[in-house]
Amino acid sequence: MEKLKVLILGGYGNFGKRICHSLATLDDVSLIIAGRNLSKATTQCAALCEQYPNLTTLPTAIDIKSPELNAIIGDLNPYLVIHTSGPFQGQSYAVPKACISAGAHYIDLADDRRFVCDISELDQQAKDSGVLLVSGASSVPGLSSTVIDHFAPQFKQLESIEYAIAPGNKLERGYATIKAILSYTGHPFKSWKDGKWQAIYGWMNSTKVDLGAPIGKRLVANIDVPDLELFPERYTPVQTVQFKAGLELGVLHNMMFVMAWLAKKRIVKNWAAYTGFALTTSKWFYFLGSDIGGMMIKLSGTGENGEPKKVTWTLIAENGVGPFIPTLPAILVTKKLIKQEIKECGAQPCLGLFTLEEFMALAKNWDIYQQIK
Repeated sequence: MEKLKVLILGGYGNFGKRICHSLATLDDVSLIIAGRNLSKATTQCAALCEQYPNLTTLPTAIDIKSPELNAIIGDLNPYLVIHTSGPFQGQSYAVPKACISAGAHYIDLADDRRFVCDISELDQQAKDSGVLLVSGASSVPGLSSTVIDHFAPQFKQLESIEYAIAPGNKLERGYATIKAILSYTGHPFKSWKDGKWQAIYGWMNSTKVDLGAPIGKRLVANIDVPDLELFPERYTPVQTVQFKAGLELGVLHNMMFVMAWLAKKRIVKNWAAYTGFALTTSKWFYFLGSDIGGMMIKLSGTGENGEPKKVTWTLIAENGVGPFIPTLPAILVTKKLIKQEIKECGAQPCLGLFTLEEFMALAKNWDIYQQIK
């Protein structure tokens, strides 16, 4: 049987390389590793083939801003394209449109609110082409919505969703991820709080949350994610949806707060222009902190008999495996498409495409575990 070709854009990057290793064990898949740097793509292919002798790979150079993108992807004729080449802030829909043109399914790891929430603009085009476009197959909103979907039936009324991501300081940092966060650091965005939309600022309103052992207490601050727009409608009549993230080291976290204040006061227009410097500076502190990170979701509301009810779900990743978490939703959706367990076509955010049980079954391969209170 001919193998299905999976094209991974950014296949040698922070998340792309992890997805490659996860899919390399599938017998019915061949991998096309792509990015702007052909040399890096070739090196990644060689490393994969050495580790997985039965794997078929193809390195190729692709610039997602190329005017020939439709033709390039069409010539490769992939079954599926996994787009990991962020940041997605300000990015066009050139890649998913090229997938529609080529008749290929599409999955991305986008965390940008507009990119993920507006993907439905391509819904009819995707249906006409018979393909599925999934945006945000990552920690948010892919995993976050899956967790909430799992516990929501326990509530008569879900009133508050508050959650946070807290990576360890010694974990690998991705340039695109840092640039994405810096792009809205100190800039306003809308958040649903106390039943109304309110303006908050990126990396401000710092608080300390306790994720329990072995992570402990971490500082977290406002982060803009698609969930803030998707969840008030998905979980109506929820009154508050709050998402925060932080850095393990107080000195780095507070440095980001100062940067946010400078941007809010318009002393600095946009910190994204300084991504390289920020990444280099953060590496000076690699020897401090830990390689333990996690994610916590707190749900509050009323139970079936009207009693106050709370559920706290925590995902814990030790031994430096935290960066695998954002890739797992994309891997799950990919495997479901390959097995033809997902039949629908169209364009949508990553909502309702896998269960928490399926996620944890995959996560245990990296000894990533959950705690529920």
